[in-house]
Amino acid sequence: MMKKLVLAYSGGLDTSYCAVHFSKDLNYEVHAVSVNTGGFTQTEINSIEEKAYAMGVTAYKNINAIETYYQKVVKFLIYGNVLKNNTYPLSVSAERIIQAIEIIEYAKKIGADYIAHGSTGAGNDQVRFDLIFQTLAPEIEIITPIRDQQLTRQQEIDYLQSKGIEMSWAKAKYSINKGLWGTSVGGEETLTSKNPLPEEAYPSQLQKEGSEKIKLTFSEGELMAINDEEGLPQDTIETLNNLASQYAIGRDIHVGDTIVGIKGRVGFEAAAASIIIKAHHLLEKHTLTKWQLQHKDYLANWYGTHLHEGLFLDPVMRNLEAFLESSQAKVSGDVFITLKPYHFTLDGITSNHDLMNADFGSYGEENKGCTAEEAKGFIKIYANQSKIYQNVNAK
Repeated sequence: MMKKLVLAYSGGLDTSYCAVHFSKDLNYEVHAVSVNTGGFTQTEINSIEEKAYAMGVTAYKNINAIETYYQKVVKFLIYGNVLKNNTYPLSVSAERIIQAIEIIEYAKKIGADYIAHGSTGAGNDQVRFDLIFQTLAPEIEIITPIRDQQLTRQQEIDYLQSKGIEMSWAKAKYSINKGLWGTSVGGEETLTSKNPLPEEAYPSQLQKEGSEKIKLTFSEGELMAINDEEGLPQDTIETLNNLASQYAIGRDIHVGDTIVGIKGRVGFEAAAASIIIKAHHLLEKHTLTKWQLQHKDYLANWYGTHLHEGLFLDPVMRNLEAFLESSQAKVSGDVFITLKPYHFTLDGITSNHDLMNADFGSYGEENKGCTAEEAKGFIKIYANQSKIYQNVNAK
């Protein structure tokens, strides 16, 4: 009997090599699987499927996981206002977790003996895929020919041509990875520490001048409407991205520490993610207490760090999610934003839970909560420890 193998398949050079190698050289029954976490058109899905069968796979499956991705990951990134190194909204690294889970669950469902991916030994994805696969299905053997054989791009091309696979394998100048929560952009400039990506490297080019005002409506931390047009949160994200990307909003370059210990640099554009995180954070600053905001800040940072490093299945992530979700009970209201070329401004909010309530006073103007004598007494007690320290150590 042929050995049944599930291949995490993107249609690129690495996974094409894997598909041909497993099906033609090793006689595996190859089930190629792609997971759509946003960014795929039906035409692109059809093209990937056609290419997979040309590589000799037995079956191809495209799994739509956009809603799963939002419910299991993206909404918690919003709750936590997660920006890796205060810059990157974890666009691609977050996707890999859901893709790995969906692929291994499919492998278990069809009774696969092996599972494979096309990651090299130099990046983060090998860790994310292997970690998820080993945890959820330790009985399924993981095979990674690109990593194990240390294949060069040219060696892969030569091999495919020797098997009669004549396709254009010319490496694009810029690698683009698009998903619901943003698009990563890599090129020769991101391999350096100095050079910026040129304008043409970004998929979304500036189409609109001037400015445009919009209103985002949040309900318990989730974006539920844009300009009063309601929809599912994952749909409102796509709508906002289509709108804001016309202003070329959300571009930046992230520099960070990889799981394997080296520094990495990647460009990205994430119009919707950039706006939603900042808008949500502004609403939280009006509706949460000082201590909620303080504890959310460091817990959300840990959530983003663990997610980035592939630790999604550790139970601490469910603990952190429970905290983040409970913090959103009063985070409801409207945020008003002005879109402009290459940037946006947060104009303000309205909320029934706004703690900046004039009934209790106006900062710098009027305090209705205590008398002048009460304020002076409070300040005297508040200063006690500092005065004791200074007095003791002055001697």
